[in-house]
Amino acid sequence: MSNPVFTDTHTHLYLEEFDADRDQVVCHAEEAGVRYIFLPNIDSSSVEPMLALSRGWPGLCFPMIGLHPTSVRKNYLEELQTMRNYLADATYRFYGIGEIGTDLYWDKTFEKEQKEGFCLQLDLAVEYKLPVAVHTRNSIEITLNIMEGRSGQGLRGVFHCFSGDVAQAARAVNMGFYLGIGGVITYKKSGLARVVAAMPLESLLLETDAPFLPPVPHRGQRNESSYIPLIAAKIAEIKGVTLEEVAEVTTRNAMKLFKVAAR
Repeated sequence: MSNPVFTDTHTHLYLEEFDADRDQVVCHAEEAGVRYIFLPNIDSSSVEPMLALSRGWPGLCFPMIGLHPTSVRKNYLEELQTMRNYLADATYRFYGIGEIGTDLYWDKTFEKEQKEGFCLQLDLAVEYKLPVAVHTRNSIEITLNIMEGRSGQGLRGVFHCFSGDVAQAARAVNMGFYLGIGGVITYKKSGLARVVAAMPLESLLLETDAPFLPPVPHRGQRNESSYIPLIAAKIAEIKGVTLEEVAEVTTRNAMKLFKVAAR
């Protein structure tokens, strides 16, 4: 039997936390069976490092473009214009609009601008027919309401680091979205196990959000894409299926969402 093939649909390996050993981290991911790595952007300062990583690892690292909600400030329209400029440049290929959404955990100062920026980026996703990677920290109900109000526009994507309950998960899935499941699934008090148990594998994607939110037994350390099998193993345990099945189905889901041919 061939080794399972995994996909990390959300990781920030271009950040400075990996400057000392980035290539080694990517190699470790490949050795762990991670064959596809999707890179969501943060803001204008992170685009070039992200693109450099993608150029260095073609066929393995796939870039997205977007403005993270915690990077939304008074100049958010200028930041969004930068994203538009990259999208309009045929030199580049982006595989999604992300990381976008809303975040009311750290600071609510720019809540209005976050919502406006999110909607403008949803418009870009529709225009360019790209999936979205949606951030919803302390704001999942607000985000679901915004997206349900846009039903019929052809939006598709993933609720990154899904943190809602079973009913909210069902709303996301009913819109045709996937649920991004990361290291939080291994935390005893997360409550995410109930969501994973209730939702079909066909609605789940694997992600690390590295360098953040490492799975057990690596809590308190830097997260890496090579830890994806730990997340998959926990999902397999919860759903009573094999690790190979989790890898196969979630990778197939990712290929379908991001329109990448399997290799």
